Amino acid sequence: QVQLVESGGGLVQAGGSLRLSCAASGRTGSNYAMGWFRQAPGKEREFVAVDTWSGGSTYYADSVKGRFTISRDKAKNTVHLQMNSLKPEDTAVYYCAAGSPYYSGASYYTERPYDYWGQGTQVTVSS
Repeated sequence: QVQLVESGGGLVQAGGSLRLSCAASGRTGSNYAMGWFRQAPGKEREFVAVDTWSGGSTYYADSVKGRFTISRDKAKNTVHLQMNSLKPEDTAVYYCAAGSPYYSGASYYTERPYDYWGQGTQVTVSS
């Protein structure tokens, strides 16, 4: 089992920045792909970004490319999501997820590879 705890959410004005963190504990000796998803009110949860572990490959949703950056500290079992140039449409609950590193890149845009989920952290961007 892996436990994931997100932090760093909050209220920010449009154009501002936030940095989310996700700390993993438990069976962290295995290699995991670590990703971020988000869910806005009335919408389905959607993929944001992932670090697959394998070769350091990262993938981003088109809506956040160039604005968000995912990074991980393997020694601390932590993954971060740096969010810049935030827009009101980025408002959502952001979830950290961990899963198998052995899927193809495209699979990480779905929830299929992810076995563990955090409780979520709210990000609100005001206009």
